[in-house]
Amino acid sequence: MRKVRCNFCGSDRYEERRIEYLYSYKGEYLLVPNTPVEVCLDCGMVYYDAAVLKEIERRFFAIRRKAEEPDRYIEMPAKAYA
Repeated sequence: MRKVRCNFCGSDRYEERRIEYLYSYKGEYLLVPNTPVEVCLDCGMVYYDAAVLKEIERRFFAIRRKAEEPDRYIEMPAKAYA
């Protein structure tokens, strides 16, 4: 990923990490482990590469229309706040 200044704090100190990304669309979700990101070391702001997000979106819709299979399914509990 390309190094830039943080839009939030102005820092140029970043670290590449891997996180779990939760993609959501109209009440449907795709959990994407091991997603590459850059994290600002000063304020913690997380930056995603556009190509990574496009690939996650492509996979979500491919799974949704049954053109691809997910690695696995997980159960997620839900509880309303109010």
